[in-house]
Amino acid sequence: MANVTLPGVYTPQDDTDLLVRLLHDERLPPHAEVLDVGTGTGVVALAAARLGARVTAIDISWRAALNAKVNALLARLPIRVRRGDLLAPVTGRSFDLVLSNPPYVPAPAPACPRRGAGRAWDAGHDGRLVLDRICQDAPGLLKLGGVLLLVQSELSGPEESLRRLRAAGLRADIVEHRSVAFGPVLRSRSGWLHDRGLIEADAEKEELVIIRAVRLG
Repeated sequence: MANVTLPGVYTPQDDTDLLVRLLHDERLPPHAEVLDVGTGTGVVALAAARLGARVTAIDISWRAALNAKVNALLARLPIRVRRGDLLAPVTGRSFDLVLSNPPYVPAPAPACPRRGAGRAWDAGHDGRLVLDRICQDAPGLLKLGGVLLLVQSELSGPEESLRRLRAAGLRADIVEHRSVAFGPVLRSRSGWLHDRGLIEADAEKEELVIIRAVRLG
């Protein structure tokens, strides 16, 4: 059954597809505990649940949390959905796998939007306001041998994500790339991105990456 996307909720796109594909490459233990951070419509969480995982899904948007619950009901899959700010709702818990497709698009505004559709993608001037928090807090939620799969754009500094995750004691690498055409948001701010030196004047595509980080000890 196709997922429902409610008005005002981020529509799954190439980054979601890429994360789901890499999820299927993971060898999860039986009844793995999986966390989906920034779940949106719940597509990634549902994919993990179909693999037999016990899934918790989080989103700061009440619309997205509701949307994920609706899709879980339609799919008849038992997903725990929590509304909250990133990892706050699961403090003290640990997971075999943490998945995240967070806001990562560089934006003219210095702070993340507090409301509106842009909250799903805008993340400050360098696109790292949410990424940095995930790189800081997610390692503490991983079980021994646990994995973080994080999707972001080359425009938002994947090398900085690697540096932060490695500093937290994880083995972190870029494991997948995908070149995709600019969507409406990047096309609308291409001049601003060029002025900041993030893209060439004639750029029409961005590179998405998946970072895989493992807690070894």
